[in-house]
Amino acid sequence: MNKDQVKGRIDQAKGKVREAAGKVTGSTLTQTKGKAEQVAGKTQASFGDAKEQAKKRG
Repeated sequence: MNKDQVKGRIDQAKGKVREAAGKVTGSTLTQTKGKAEQVAGKTQASFGDAKEQAKKRG
């Protein structure tokens, strides 16, 4: 695992927590920020996955 994979997955988890907190508090802004953080995390993790695949292929 590379740093992009790790950071991306952490950001995804943080985004899920933030989205859930927004639902509990009724804050649509917090929910939206959480969803955005999840998307950014998923993108970074996917980039890290691609880097790993390229590294394995040589």
